[in-house]
Amino acid sequence: MDITDYFTRISYNGAYKNLDLETLTAILQHHIRAVPFENLSIHCGETIELDLEPIYDKIVRKKRGGWCMENNHLLSWVLKTLGYDTTMLAAKVYIPEENAYSHYANHLLLKVVLDGKAYIVDGGFGMVYQMWQPMELISWKDQPQVPGIFHFMEDKGIWYFEKIKRKQYNPKQSGSNSDHLEKKARRKIYLFTLEPQEIENFRSLNVHLQTSPDSLFVIKSICSLQTPDGLWALVGWTLTKVKYNYKENMDLLETTTLTDEEVEKTLQDKFGIMLDRKLVPVNSSRLSLAYFIG
Repeated sequence: MDITDYFTRISYNGAYKNLDLETLTAILQHHIRAVPFENLSIHCGETIELDLEPIYDKIVRKKRGGWCMENNHLLSWVLKTLGYDTTMLAAKVYIPEENAYSHYANHLLLKVVLDGKAYIVDGGFGMVYQMWQPMELISWKDQPQVPGIFHFMEDKGIWYFEKIKRKQYNPKQSGSNSDHLEKKARRKIYLFTLEPQEIENFRSLNVHLQTSPDSLFVIKSICSLQTPDGLWALVGWTLTKVKYNYKENMDLLETTTLTDEEVEKTLQDKFGIMLDRKLVPVNSSRLSLAYFIG
């Protein structure tokens, strides 16, 4: 494994010797714009592995993406190799349909300490809830970013990560869903503690999320990639283009339904992904697209 090959993969040509927030931010932004958040392996007969070398081979050499445990495991290796004080953490993701957080930890994220300040770095959440910059670990401080306003809240050692959403406009619908968003503009994302984790702690989760019939990743094929002004998202056969803040406090959403043949071409053209095996798209109606985009 070679750090310079990783930088080539994410098209990063900047300096990286200085361990500062500017460099950390640049690496994160290049990563999320080059490496998709995706679970396509599950839907083309492959097994998702957690060991670092297979992840490096998949993302760096084969130019694929991955889910949180792959993206953030690789990112952890990158940051540690550069000399950043980096710790893995575990989170419980919020489930809107149940109005509750997961009963078990189901997300991997990173904490990085710089000059005595702690930051959360998460390159593996995807969709509209993907942070674009490292976030200072401080409670009740709004931290505006291009995707929206993010913040943390801390209570008795538990940290809650949330986003204040904008209104959304989809030209294919009768109007924006602004009334809904004005009532529920604050969206819970996940909760976590600062207890350090190792990748071994995620192995059973890695198997469960690939095999359980109740797993979101089993009932839907997912791929998303951040862009300079928004993101592309492909869930099953539904392709969504999001442009952030195209009007004041409003995001633009454009959706298209693809054929099987168009899915393969779109993965290549929009996400830079060429699969070794045939993908079988899946999009169970048990969860709506609003789970990811709304």
